[in-house]
Amino acid sequence: MTPMATQYGQGYGDWDSPGSPGAGERRHRLPAPLRAPIEARSWREFGYLMLGLPVGIAMFIYAVTMFALGAGLLVTFLGIPVLAAALAGCRGFGVLERARARRLLGLEVADPEPLRMKGHGPMAWMGAMLKSGASWRHLLYAVLQFPWAVFAFVVALNFWAYGWALLTYPLWFWVFPMYGGQGGLQLYGDQAHSIYLDNPFEITVTALVGLLFTMATPWIVRALTTVDRLLVHGLLGPSRLATRVVELESDRGVVIDTAAADLRRIERDLHDGAQARLVALAMDLGLAKEKLAEDPREAARMVDEAHGEVKTALQELRDLARGIHPAVLTDRGLDAALSAVASRCTVPVQVEVDLPARPAPAIEGIAYFTVSELLQNVSKHARATRATVDVWRVENRLLLQVVDNGVGGADVSGGSGLAGLAGRLDAVDGILVVDSPVAGPTRITAELPWRG
Repeated sequence: MTPMATQYGQGYGDWDSPGSPGAGERRHRLPAPLRAPIEARSWREFGYLMLGLPVGIAMFIYAVTMFALGAGLLVTFLGIPVLAAALAGCRGFGVLERARARRLLGLEVADPEPLRMKGHGPMAWMGAMLKSGASWRHLLYAVLQFPWAVFAFVVALNFWAYGWALLTYPLWFWVFPMYGGQGGLQLYGDQAHSIYLDNPFEITVTALVGLLFTMATPWIVRALTTVDRLLVHGLLGPSRLATRVVELESDRGVVIDTAAADLRRIERDLHDGAQARLVALAMDLGLAKEKLAEDPREAARMVDEAHGEVKTALQELRDLARGIHPAVLTDRGLDAALSAVASRCTVPVQVEVDLPARPAPAIEGIAYFTVSELLQNVSKHARATRATVDVWRVENRLLLQVVDNGVGGADVSGGSGLAGLAGRLDAVDGILVVDSPVAGPTRITAELPWRG
């Protein structure tokens, strides 16, 4: 069996990713240390740290003043609206900070969960504001961001200024002998000795030291902005609980839509298939009954045709029942059910199921229909000569993998069957990974929660 390595990650402002505009030949002309000081990304990050100090001062003064005033007035009713106003102002600063991070750091942070007001009016608004965890996180951000902004501002500005000043020293050292009355930049001086950077060797060494500072500064700035990214993402975005609630609401909608689509499919199959055949069968039997007395041979022929229609209708009903939930899956589990599905595939399929026990019935059913749909795709589109199905368990996850040697090119895109399958798996915290290069082979892996 081939194990699956699922990677999770979140890019925080990857301006120079391979897929981004401008990536390619231009980004490889210079090595990264030489390229970094003149990159737009480095200057944007430096600008973010420079703006962070005045914004941090304003946020800190507002947050501390309003919170202290509100807390002091809590002995009266006036403390409640003051605290609510303090939190509302911090949320306003949060909008500014998310926009600043998005523009200068390339960091996309969703808006926090909205206020959940029970009722209308100022009292409902104040109660919702004070109960909102997002509002208090914004207040915490306003307090924590200020000391960090001071530190980051001082470090970034000093490294940036000294680096460029030393690097360009050969261009401006003439200022000292012309206007300062000394040979150059003073490195050391007391009553007896003075050391000036004034000869060509010392000027060159100074510029090289400045070059080292200049090349190191973007990476130092990038490390500093990493902390800002964590602060913005962790305190100004939606909480994990709120994000999870939104995901569950979306997944519930997918489940409802899928169930409604399945009901419509069953209704359509019954109406166009077995029901139509049974209606035609009733009419044929009625005609045979009328002819029974006057033409027994013709009536017998019609009854024989009706018998064939009964067999066809029964087969359609069995197929329909298998599409709803196959009896073999309930009775014998995934191994037998998937082997039955594989036997109906148009290409030879090798099935290997290695499970210590049976998962929850709902997960087992989803796994069955996932493999069934993937094998249907192999039959219809892959033009393969063989396929394999592997099912195994890793910790608390059930993994399915379908591999074929067909033409490849399978893609999870809007409107495709794989997109719908990925949506149904996502509704139960599942994952669908498609690896299908052009010319094949195609390897599709599904991961489901075990829930045994």
